[in-house]
Amino acid sequence: MLTPPVPVASEVAARAVLPGGQAVRFLDRDHSILAFNERVLDSARRAEVPLLERLRYLCIVSSNLDEFFEVRVAPHLTAAQARDSKGLYTTDSYAGLSTAAHELVARQYALFNDELMPAFEKHGIKIVSHGERNAAQRRWVHEYFEREVRPLLVPVGLDPAHPFPQVANKSLNFIVRLSGRDAFGRENEIAIVKVPRVLPRLIRLPEKVSGKRTLLVSLSSMIRSHLAELFPGREVGQFSQFRVTRHSDLAVDEDDVRNLRTALRQGLQQRHYGQAVRLEVSSGCSDFLANFLLQQFNLPHEALYRVHGPVNLVRLRQLIDLVDAPHLLFPAWTPAWPVSLTPGQSFFERLQQGDVLIHQPYESFDAVLAFLREAVNDPQVLAIRQTIYRTGADSELMELLREAVRRGKEVMAVVELKARFDEEANINWAEQLESIGAQVVYGVVGLKTHAKMLLVTRREGRHLRRYAHLSTGNYNRVTARLYTDLSYLTADTQLTSDVEQVFVHLASQSRLPKLHKLWVAPFQLHRRTIEKIDALTAAATAGRSTRIVAKMNALTDDALMQALLRAGRAGVKIDLIVRGACMLPARVPGLTDNIRVRSVIGRLLEHSRVFYFRDGDDEELMLSSADWMNRNMLRRVELAWPVTDPQLRQRIIDECLVAYLYDGHDAWDLGPDGQYVRVGKDGGKGEGKYPSAQAALMQRYAPRGG
Repeated sequence: MLTPPVPVASEVAARAVLPGGQAVRFLDRDHSILAFNERVLDSARRAEVPLLERLRYLCIVSSNLDEFFEVRVAPHLTAAQARDSKGLYTTDSYAGLSTAAHELVARQYALFNDELMPAFEKHGIKIVSHGERNAAQRRWVHEYFEREVRPLLVPVGLDPAHPFPQVANKSLNFIVRLSGRDAFGRENEIAIVKVPRVLPRLIRLPEKVSGKRTLLVSLSSMIRSHLAELFPGREVGQFSQFRVTRHSDLAVDEDDVRNLRTALRQGLQQRHYGQAVRLEVSSGCSDFLANFLLQQFNLPHEALYRVHGPVNLVRLRQLIDLVDAPHLLFPAWTPAWPVSLTPGQSFFERLQQGDVLIHQPYESFDAVLAFLREAVNDPQVLAIRQTIYRTGADSELMELLREAVRRGKEVMAVVELKARFDEEANINWAEQLESIGAQVVYGVVGLKTHAKMLLVTRREGRHLRRYAHLSTGNYNRVTARLYTDLSYLTADTQLTSDVEQVFVHLASQSRLPKLHKLWVAPFQLHRRTIEKIDALTAAATAGRSTRIVAKMNALTDDALMQALLRAGRAGVKIDLIVRGACMLPARVPGLTDNIRVRSVIGRLLEHSRVFYFRDGDDEELMLSSADWMNRNMLRRVELAWPVTDPQLRQRIIDECLVAYLYDGHDAWDLGPDGQYVRVGKDGGKGEGKYPSAQAALMQRYAPRGG
């Protein structure tokens, strides 16, 4: 039986029993998420990665950990505080998770202090502390503090009339222990200084005081060196910066609200002040102040993280923008115009000839915007329908939809208000669209609409014809340059008819009719996927050659993992390319010998979902918006659709599956011990023989002669 990297009590029920009574224990999901971040952190360690990009990877890990604590930790913490010893969340599960998180954070700061900062200093880039600043630099910092920072700081001395202030999620704060008496002769010794978010966390010193070097000052260092000036007449003794992370997953009882948008907007106001789950302080914070803060936030000692540096490494991303050093970045990448599109040609004319595939970001997302722009400007287009999950606060796509309304077209937007951490932007877009007459709906009560689809209805002669865009990723121009995704444009009458039926279902909540090609969650997608795997299991049992290759972001659904286990035991060769959390063990002798799991962590975030099934010579390939997770299959509206064009199907197989199965640079293979090992490292094979899949694709799509 497989022993996971960090066994916890909650895993007892997380297992499958195979025919013959053999048991396979699934890997723990939360530890798998932390293991993914270990792989990202490894990119920050690599000497061949440009230095500013190494810092970016470090910041990504911190951002991921913030979300991990905001979303995943609260149930474990609550169980620990209640001393629960049974169930999915327990005292032991919290202890194991805390140990793993502390170790990861310690490795982060060791890398930051021992490798990255010395490397930056060799390039003349340095974050200078107060003790390292010369007299001229201290004068400049003091003037900046007095002009830009001090007017925004309001120290709060704690007493019965001034209780501990509300501290927002992930905000920077200082706690100070004072001696002496206040203006009223009292000895209240604790004060809190809240630092506004609007202040930059790094400030670049001007050339007149920095010389030829690039010198920066952290805001926390600046405030720390001026703390005494904030408390005239008092003596500052112990002090520390601190940051609290709070549970931030919005929960709204949709069955008990009249207006979901209003309820979510009210919930957003409380998100910054949810249950505290983590406390970060400076490494030198005294036990007195640390224990005081833990008591204020009702946290156990395991929730305390003493860090050797800034309490918020995420904000160090500002350094990348403040430093003018292109040689310390990846070479700039400009996406190519899609190979199957001719610039200037009408999308409608092109799609009448056949489907179009866009492999982002090797090919440009601008083509999707161009398709929508043509639809908006075409007087023969009567209606545009689109799902909105994550578009960002500044979105050309949303502006195009608004323009379509102004031009008199029927516009329907299915806006997912519960897209985690994008709720406010989506609420604002929904209100703007509604205000000018667009039909805005919020999907189905109790389900997130995660499907990515755009439908255009156009009058052509005496008939109406539909054109659709389906995607594995969001309609977000920024992330479309950073995430690998597949966009699919089609005029296929059956597929576009199915898309129309899904839009009707989302608006009317009427029963979906039998669809021609689409698999839709929560109705058929889960069942049809399991049926497809089981059919290959039967084929393998009958002696036929079978294969499954699935690329996704996460694999955690129990029923799908059990189906894969059955298939592997029957002889189906299974390759799983799972970027993040994967609970299915691989290559366990006698149990999962036929299952191989790998994760690819490169310059781009792997985001496309591709599912390939082969029975003998019969191949089927599906694209999808859904990962193989229970929430995607049963608690979201998701799509999967077949790629039937042989050339497009082979192109996807070559670029999204084969290239990654042979990646010899950015790939990690999951071993039978539950640990990931980077390909080519520690005696592994492939390093140097096969290139990075992402690098190879960038080379393939690079402008000719570029």
